Amino acid sequence: PGCRLLQFLSYLGACDRLLKQGYEEGQVEEAMEMFQYSEKKAAEFLHLVAQFNDMGFQQNEIKEVLLLCGNQREKALEELVMK
Repeated sequence: PGCRLLQFLSYLGACDRLLKQGYEEGQVEEAMEMFQYSEKKAAEFLHLVAQFNDMGFQQNEIKEVLLLCGNQREKALEELVMK
């Protein structure tokens, strides 16, 4: 039980840090779940989603491409441009 508590507190801390960067709660929770609670991967994903969103790409396409490309920015951008 103690181990689960530590994992939960770690998760909350990661979510809190990501929220402070300006990401929405729903996005943060979704990203954390998608990347098995890896704060680093979730942060990369959220950053790239915001970047591609600013470029005018659709959110659902962005998410799909980033997952397929493993958060590789250049590869994902190529895929989005080809769609």
